[in-house]
Amino acid sequence: MFTIDSIRPVSDFSRKPAEHIKRLKKTGRPEVLTVNGKAEVVIQDAKSYEAMASLLHSLKQIAQSKKEHDMGKGISVNKGFSRLSKKLAAQYPNAGY
Repeated sequence: MFTIDSIRPVSDFSRKPAEHIKRLKKTGRPEVLTVNGKAEVVIQDAKSYEAMASLLHSLKQIAQSKKEHDMGKGISVNKGFSRLSKKLAAQYPNAGY
């Protein structure tokens, strides 16, 4: 995940923020900022963060679905498509569902 070149002192970031932001946007990879040699914060560009947050949301939904399936709350594919077809037919009666 993090490479040695993605670990930088916060003082360097403070002196040259535009340079860091340009690199973050170009690589799309996060960087670790250190204070007194210890990791303190992780920074990344907004586009990469948005993609990561979206992926995390999807993974949470998948985990929730698996949990519900394991608890016996799932339905068969045929039953699911049948329900979906009925809803679509009611909402769009001229679409030929």
